[in-house]
Amino acid sequence: MPARNSIKTYVGNGYYHVYNRGVEKRKIFLCKHDYAVFLGYLKEYLLQKDDQKLRHKLVDINLSAEERNKVAKLLRLNNFAEEIELFSFTLKPNHFHMLIKQKDAGSMDKFMNSLCTRYTMYFNKKYDRVGKLFQGVYKAVLVDSLEYCLYLTKYIHAQSLQGRTKRPSSLDAYLGKQRIGWINTEMILSYFSKKIHGLSYESFVSDGNMPSSRNFSELLID
Repeated sequence: MPARNSIKTYVGNGYYHVYNRGVEKRKIFLCKHDYAVFLGYLKEYLLQKDDQKLRHKLVDINLSAEERNKVAKLLRLNNFAEEIELFSFTLKPNHFHMLIKQKDAGSMDKFMNSLCTRYTMYFNKKYDRVGKLFQGVYKAVLVDSLEYCLYLTKYIHAQSLQGRTKRPSSLDAYLGKQRIGWINTEMILSYFSKKIHGLSYESFVSDGNMPSSRNFSELLID
């Protein structure tokens, strides 16, 4: 029987809760550098790539061989800036959560397969292992209402605050403490007040309330 949410409903301009965890619930992030590498991949995939600028840089006679190889690699790298919008994320030791929007019906699948395959190759090489890193294919739930979308960001950000250590997430970008150019915070924040604390996004995240109309507890995958 297929794992829950492994069979997806692919729609253009659809919003999705995307998540996955390590095979056998193993940790997929063992140190700060692992988190940084995963986030670096997200940045490279989701920031708009200027191919023309990179090509001009590639023929610069003053460029070192190492820098030239980096530029050439960036030119070859997949880029999903026109296909995927990322609204929120959190990374935990053995799994991750993201809220994304795909432009076309096949965009999410290409993006997630590329991201997970690339990270698995990095992880296996670093830790001298072989085989799958993630527990099957990524899971994705179609977000079917504005309420679900808003509360999903709250759920995702709350995950980053669990435990003794704050995990990497997009929460600081929502609270104005950090600027992340590949995260779209404007859509969610447009439903909250910037001046009245009780109506702010920060207050929304910290109040601990979740709607009874949707069982978010079924999505806990620790």
